[in-house]
Amino acid sequence: MAERARIQKAIAHAGLMSRRKAEEAVAAGRVRLDGRPAVLGDRVDVDAQTLTLDGVPLPLNPGLETHLLYKPVGVISSAADPGSRPTVVDLIDSDKRLYPVGRLDADSEGLILVSNDGELANRVAHPRHGITRTYLARVGGRPSARGLRALTEGVELEDGPARASAARLVAAHDDRSLVELVMVEGRNRQVRRMMAAIGHEVGALVRTAIGPLTDRRLRAGESRVLAPSDVRRLMEAGGRR
Repeated sequence: MAERARIQKAIAHAGLMSRRKAEEAVAAGRVRLDGRPAVLGDRVDVDAQTLTLDGVPLPLNPGLETHLLYKPVGVISSAADPGSRPTVVDLIDSDKRLYPVGRLDADSEGLILVSNDGELANRVAHPRHGITRTYLARVGGRPSARGLRALTEGVELEDGPARASAARLVAAHDDRSLVELVMVEGRNRQVRRMMAAIGHEVGALVRTAIGPLTDRRLRAGESRVLAPSDVRRLMEAGGRR
């Protein structure tokens, strides 16, 4: 049986607060252990049990690891590729067995998570949790206000209707424009197909944010390990669903 840590120690090791603050959170009824109200004196198996703070799971297992990667164009959002193309996992320096969280098309670039945290991956990848992705698209022409409104009201694609949570014109110059779209769904080439549906071909597409996470310091091919506070922010963005 795995060694069990005192509950305040387990919370503190999640990197969000001191042991004293953790004790206060438990005493205030903000912490639940496997769904029941936690009490001081509880011990936690970090490999098998679930702790939540204010309804949001805490990252307890020290073996969990999540990286925020800036994926270059031409790299595949997969753990392996039969065609021997480079994958996002190839770009991560880790001895853990990691997997991409969701997809980012090979001809697109930008932020993607690579992780072995199944709970986090489910929260981020499944549309029902409502975690957004923000994209910057360089398109031909200048989308009209009506066209941008259609993106948020919904356009019909071959695999069903699709809509953006938000869409705005960032800049326009001659025959090119920059459009920012905020999406919850992540269907295959969805942003490109939605822009085509309103008459604008996407020349380049960059994912600039995943929920609350962004990092302008990362260059193509670079990554960083998420801090516990980053993981917490993602979990909070996924709500309590």
